[in-house]
Amino acid sequence: MPNMADPIWTHATSAPERPALRSPSTTWNYATLRDKVAAFAGHLRDRGISQGDRVLLIAPSVPEFAVAYYAAQAVGAIAVTLNTMSTPAEIEYVATDSGARHIVAWHASAAAGERVASKLTMDLVVLDAGADAATRAPLDEPVERADDDTAILLYTSGTTGRPKGVQLTVANLFAVASAFITQLNFASTEKFGTALPLFHVFGQCVCMNTVMLAGGSFSVLSPFEPRAMLAMIRDHEINVVAGVPTMWNYLVHVEGDFGPKDCPDLRLAASGGASLPVEVIAAFERRFACTILEGYGLTETTGAASYHRDGIEQRAGTVGVALPDTEIVIESLDGGRAPVGEVGQVLVKGPTVMKGYWNNEAATAADLSDGWLRTGDLGRLDGEGYLAIVDRAKDLIIRGGYNVYPREVEEVLYSHPDVVEAAVIGVPDERYGEEVAAVVVLAPGRELSADELRAWLKEQLSAYKVPHLIRFDDALPKGATGKILKRAIEWTTDEGATP
Repeated sequence: MPNMADPIWTHATSAPERPALRSPSTTWNYATLRDKVAAFAGHLRDRGISQGDRVLLIAPSVPEFAVAYYAAQAVGAIAVTLNTMSTPAEIEYVATDSGARHIVAWHASAAAGERVASKLTMDLVVLDAGADAATRAPLDEPVERADDDTAILLYTSGTTGRPKGVQLTVANLFAVASAFITQLNFASTEKFGTALPLFHVFGQCVCMNTVMLAGGSFSVLSPFEPRAMLAMIRDHEINVVAGVPTMWNYLVHVEGDFGPKDCPDLRLAASGGASLPVEVIAAFERRFACTILEGYGLTETTGAASYHRDGIEQRAGTVGVALPDTEIVIESLDGGRAPVGEVGQVLVKGPTVMKGYWNNEAATAADLSDGWLRTGDLGRLDGEGYLAIVDRAKDLIIRGGYNVYPREVEEVLYSHPDVVEAAVIGVPDERYGEEVAAVVVLAPGRELSADELRAWLKEQLSAYKVPHLIRFDDALPKGATGKILKRAIEWTTDEGATP
């Protein structure tokens, strides 16, 4: 039976000197990584952690995260990975809901975990630099696990209520990692880099697990900073880099003469986590001579459901085609299958779809039926199976009876030469029900009035789609992955309107 830690033992035997994990200050080969994981797994076992136990892991994107993560996998535990910015209240909720009795916390992020461990009488393991662990005996080899064993438990952001624990199985993890070795055409001799948070499904499942399964080199950067990211791509001779839209946007606008000369080995960039404006894709390719391939997925699909895999036609405005053995259909408002090109809710079925929500049968039944996951996203399929995500169903703006999809308006805003970032939201309105509002970040040194921007938008969009309300901010609120948090945008009723 497989274990997600198995590949580390395999590569440590077949290619012990091959670089496995790298950061700007650390390089560990597969033999070293295996020894560290085996020792840390022995340490966890010595503390009473065994198969099925939930272990909270609170750590940034550092090599030590991987050691603790694969050690938990090796002993058969369920890793519950949390944002390093989680508050004691947030950690306590997850610990209580998951029934976890153990916390592994990075030394620089341990304060909140220590408070929760003390309050709930939980076992706390501090993860220090180097991830060296004292143990009676290192683990000889990972324990056997069943395909449908829950391997990780990832809590959703809770935008529509209390966070839910998404159960992802051993089979889910292997399915995504195996698929992306093919999707990225990634070889064991190649080097992969990212500044994504590893506690998130994208960085953890699509990136880290894929590279470890393939036996390649995985470089991590924490925190993300554009110049440091470009330096890592250059110095580590990165072949494939992964990120979210805000990261690509920062790289496109970084000051200096950075260009193809700084990333001669880079052949591919993989994007996910949020919709990527077409203009950002074009600008990145113009500046770095590298193509961004966009994909789509949710925590509930182990981070992936479709992708613009290497070697197929790239269709701007879409997120590629379904992964192998995966089905994607569009459900119309009446519950039937929508015709080609019609907008409806995206449904996904396949090996990456979750087992269900942890101890929440009602939520599982609402979102998962006969293997089909109701994503809550609006999209459409073309005749060749390319998926276009129109928006989140909950973000749809209905202005005077007309549907306005924020992403469509944002795409146009991003094409303006003075605009760096934009978010479009619906604001309650007595006359129209909802009014279209835009929060815009301008490029440094640029000036633009709301009237000027609105006049330009009227040349690109139907009148009802043009934001009546426009505000300019220095930055947009973002989550740990760099995703723009629309729910954190506040708007007063009389703000930004024209007379």
